[in-house]
Amino acid sequence: MARFEVVMPQMGESIAEGTIVAWLKQVGDSVQADEDLFTLTTDKVDAEVPSPVAGVLVEILASVGDTVEVNSVVAYVETDVAAARTPAAASPAAPAPAAAPAPAPAPAAAPAPAAAAAPPAAPPAASAAPVDRATADVTTLRQHRSTPVVRRIAAEHGITDLSAVAGTGVSGRVTKQDILAFVAAGGPAAPAAATPAPAPVAAAPATAAADTKQQPAARRPPAAPGDVPAGHEVALVKVPRIHHYANDRVEKMSRMRASIAENMVQARRGTAHCHTVWECDVTRVVRARKALAPEFESRGVKLTYTAFFVAAVVDGLQTYPLLNAAIDGDSIVYRGSINLGVASAIEEGLIVPVLKSADTLNLFGIAKGINDLAQRSKAGKLLPQDVADGTFTISNAGIWGSLFGVPILVQPQVGILGIGGINKRVVADENENIRVRSMVNMCLTFDHRLIDGATADGFMSRVTKTLASWT
Repeated sequence: MARFEVVMPQMGESIAEGTIVAWLKQVGDSVQADEDLFTLTTDKVDAEVPSPVAGVLVEILASVGDTVEVNSVVAYVETDVAAARTPAAASPAAPAPAAAPAPAPAPAAAPAPAAAAAPPAAPPAASAAPVDRATADVTTLRQHRSTPVVRRIAAEHGITDLSAVAGTGVSGRVTKQDILAFVAAGGPAAPAAATPAPAPVAAAPATAAADTKQQPAARRPPAAPGDVPAGHEVALVKVPRIHHYANDRVEKMSRMRASIAENMVQARRGTAHCHTVWECDVTRVVRARKALAPEFESRGVKLTYTAFFVAAVVDGLQTYPLLNAAIDGDSIVYRGSINLGVASAIEEGLIVPVLKSADTLNLFGIAKGINDLAQRSKAGKLLPQDVADGTFTISNAGIWGSLFGVPILVQPQVGILGIGGINKRVVADENENIRVRSMVNMCLTFDHRLIDGATADGFMSRVTKTLASWT
């Protein structure tokens, strides 16, 4: 027999989990290689996940509604069809082991279990013991239906019993939003209040000695709203709750919006944001687009200004590769390809599909790739690989009329370029002649841990010159 694992795919560097929406095949069904097995959803994309091999689906480990960590096994496919079918026929024989219970008459000696009945009293004492956020054991939280992310957040906030959290997921599963809302509402206070109860039990000398050592940690003053324990992630729940007025309408954040909110806070707190704003004369780009648009359209591709900016950024990144790099601990990772993320607004929020190997494409190829990603993002047909592996990002807020924006980095990238609207303005040239030109403002956000001002401005100088001298 040859069993193959079907795993939750990687949906992008910032995505750690996915939720099963539907199983397209059931146990016992035959599947072909690359035939869709199940549908999943994340904060960025909905997608169908195909079978890695041809065979029979013999086991499903994750149910509809389950949120599963990336690379976790969710099913098994057996490539030996005969072997896969045999268990079903042989299953009637399985009762044979049931004959084994014959030795069960020995339960007459069941008094031993009676003695074992005493230990159950121990767990309550353990669960009631003070919990230090830095040492909370996540495994004690596995008893309740929840994801690893939920258990991690619970452990960080000293929550040892998830049954106190109202789960809104399938079958009462506690979701990430549930635990964040619970903590924001002051949920951890409940376990703390229960702590004094075990005090009387601590009468035994040995236990008292052990408790004495733990008390200092347990009695530490509660963290202030803006404090974060050393070594722990920043939780969005640190934002204080607000007062609701009578005519307010309250609704829960969508999965995508909640993830965007947390990622933005993490990016701000985890990187050294710095910005430089440049003005650029794009009159030549406007003329080039007007001249090339009919030809591109005849080939089925819409030529947008974004394509020109992408081409200029690619040239700049080839000259200044540090902006196409990433930080890994105390090492610098220079990316082998230029994969440009192009932010796109959709009804649910913001998504960043990635134009892969943009450095191998000409203007037509760039325009065609951008068109394809934009159309599929609006139709909700992006694949997991379409939003993964970006090395630099462009955010074109100019299409909405913005003068310019100051974007937030997409981790682990170290650069993102915000592009404003193209507007005609009266400017003076180098000979002090007054002329009407098409101008645009651009803001480069860079990670100052890796990029210095000279490198950032050198990159921007290269990009603006490429655009201003377009032929």
